Amino acid sequence: MRLKISLLKEPKHQELVSCVGWNTAEELYSCSDDHQIVKWNLLTSETSQIVKLPDDIYPIDLHWFPKSLGIKKQTQAESFVLTSSDGKFHLISKLGRVEKSVEAHCGAVLAGRWNYEGTALVTVGEDGQIKIWSKTGMLRSTLAQQGTPVYSVAWGPDSEKVLYTAGKQLIIKPLQPNAKVLQWKAHDGIILKVDWNSVNDLILSAGEDCKYKVWDSYGRPLYSSQPHEHPITSVAWAPDGELFAVGSFHTLRLCDKTGWSYALEKPNTGSIFNITWSIDGTQIAGACGNGHVVFAHVVEQRWEWKDFQVTLTKRRTMQVRNVLNDAVDLLEFRDRVIKASLNYAHLVVSTSLQCYVFSTKNWNTPLIFDLKEGTVSLILQAERHFLLVDGGGIYLYSYDGRFLSSPKFPGMRTDILNAQTVSLSNDTIAIKDKADEKIIFLFEASTGKPLGDGKLLSHKNEILEIALDQKGLTNDRKIAFIDKNRDLCITSVKRFGKEEQIIKLGTMVHTLAWSDTCNILCGLQDTRFTVWYYPNTVYVDRDILPKTLYERDASEFSKNPHIVSFVGNQVTIRRADGSLIHISISPYPAILHEYVSSSKWEDAVRLCRFVKEQTMWACLAAMAVANRDMTTAEIAYAAIGEIDKVQYINSIKNLPSKESKMAHILMFSGNIQEAEMVLLQAGLVYQAIQININLYNWERALELAVKYKTHVDTVLAYRQKFLETFGKQETNKRYLQYAEGLEIDWEKIKAKIEMEITKERERSSSSQPSKNIGLMH
Repeated sequence: MRLKISLLKEPKHQELVSCVGWNTAEELYSCSDDHQIVKWNLLTSETSQIVKLPDDIYPIDLHWFPKSLGIKKQTQAESFVLTSSDGKFHLISKLGRVEKSVEAHCGAVLAGRWNYEGTALVTVGEDGQIKIWSKTGMLRSTLAQQGTPVYSVAWGPDSEKVLYTAGKQLIIKPLQPNAKVLQWKAHDGIILKVDWNSVNDLILSAGEDCKYKVWDSYGRPLYSSQPHEHPITSVAWAPDGELFAVGSFHTLRLCDKTGWSYALEKPNTGSIFNITWSIDGTQIAGACGNGHVVFAHVVEQRWEWKDFQVTLTKRRTMQVRNVLNDAVDLLEFRDRVIKASLNYAHLVVSTSLQCYVFSTKNWNTPLIFDLKEGTVSLILQAERHFLLVDGGGIYLYSYDGRFLSSPKFPGMRTDILNAQTVSLSNDTIAIKDKADEKIIFLFEASTGKPLGDGKLLSHKNEILEIALDQKGLTNDRKIAFIDKNRDLCITSVKRFGKEEQIIKLGTMVHTLAWSDTCNILCGLQDTRFTVWYYPNTVYVDRDILPKTLYERDASEFSKNPHIVSFVGNQVTIRRADGSLIHISISPYPAILHEYVSSSKWEDAVRLCRFVKEQTMWACLAAMAVANRDMTTAEIAYAAIGEIDKVQYINSIKNLPSKESKMAHILMFSGNIQEAEMVLLQAGLVYQAIQININLYNWERALELAVKYKTHVDTVLAYRQKFLETFGKQETNKRYLQYAEGLEIDWEKIKAKIEMEITKERERSSSSQPSKNIGLMH
């Protein structure tokens, strides 16, 4: 990825340019110390003077009023705020009319920023004051006061906090009075510029110590650059939070959100005092000290999938290369490319007006449809369909261009969604809520309606990243997520009535990804790279989960690596310095998944015998129990030395009725309540009581006996035997109540139990169940 610079031969301004701002994706306004406001049209390459300000107004900062979110009609901003050296800020229409000038600070107003909703304006000045104003320019409050000038300010993603500079310190102050203020020393020189991104919640700072730094919203350092030759005078996040730009003397740099640099350009600009990204995130404009306005286009982005490599060579041209046979195709577009995604044998490209869908089998005839709104901020793909996110909503399309659905929920803000907070599978869409970060919304892909009974998935901690598995049946769909404590959890997305368990898979997990070909999950865990070959094991037999993992040392990936993709058996990881590392994992677990999904149990056993690995046998054991194939489960458990489980499976095989077998398989997986329900529905009340006795669930055993008016004496007899064994006295009031005046006759009880077993045998022989439990699916 690099920047394509365009700079006019002669500057349009006579003095230094102090600030620039995009009105639309093709229209920019620039302000200079020559008192002129100039409009630049990038489509026609024309410039025109909008207004000449009075001679006593020297502009310092400019910020356009935000477009109303989700309102289609307003395609461009109508007015902007301009701060100036005379202590005022001015509200100016796009035609150049000064609507209002407000006395704001003693000395220059150094920065002014609208919040994301456009409901409030924050200004900072040389007098060290931070003030909040209403939309119309009425003073609401003075947020803070200090003895040093405040050079830069930024709103938090939720517009509830403000970040500002104080010499070498950065301060985050919430708008609520008495809320905790966060302050830390960020640079060794005065901090000149800050920016806070609403999508990734990260902070950028630039200082006179010639460094730029990336912080999280708690003030923890994530990246610090090497010192440059000159002070860093400007920094700015791209709207989607994936990139940022850095400006200094004769220097423009493009960086990844983790800090490493994609490109360094040395245009003849003087110091770049202000950088701003276009609304669609494809180009940068910089305000230069020598009167120029520098434009830079982001080109040469690259997308890879299997044998294909796609590169954006120019604004409207892509090159596709097949690395196997070196075949090259050129793709031409009518408008400039904004976003693209290559996955599942399809390339999806959004331009400013249209969406193109290419199949990797045929690059010549794309499917083209018009977009509802131009600026697509995110494209996600699944095997059957893809998802587009823009300022107006979330839209799901099939690969033949058919509109499928548009999920919505109250308070939805599409401008802050990214690949970590939205996940797509063939049947489900999951979206992490921003208002309450402990909640995940789940939608049916085909209809856009809430999934199941409409219950939300809620967790006890804030969730950072979510991912749906890609294969298997809708009923078995799982979602994995990482929470604030860096715990990796997994749960089922199907939510009907009963509360689905959220189970912890691992700790200190920083990044995760599901395979695109089968339900294998990988993650970077502290100092280890871990692959969960069959994450569903936690629902079947948690004891053997460690045996189904593959782990290797991850110290070679250095600090803060990130999983980019997991295609087939190849995992791509990006290190903190930007380099890519490819890891191949064993292909056998994926083949095992394939055999099991098509019920080829004999082939699965044969494969495990061929590979001779404990992880394979452990996966097969869990898969067999999950699919109720106890014959295969017995072989697999024997292979990993779980003798107690082999014996239990043998005892299940000898049970008289299929309901009893089913119940004991459910008990094997720890689903006690379900097992009891199966027995009660089949009318096997004694068996339901007996499993509770065996598990020492005395309260429940007595409850069932009393409810169905049978075997109360059996429960009391077993309870008495249990207490005698441990030399204890009965203290439970209910047991004392029913035991009053009751004589326990073991002969009688044994006869009753024999009768129950005989009755069950007779029932099962009359209904003639399948002899092989392995066929019970």
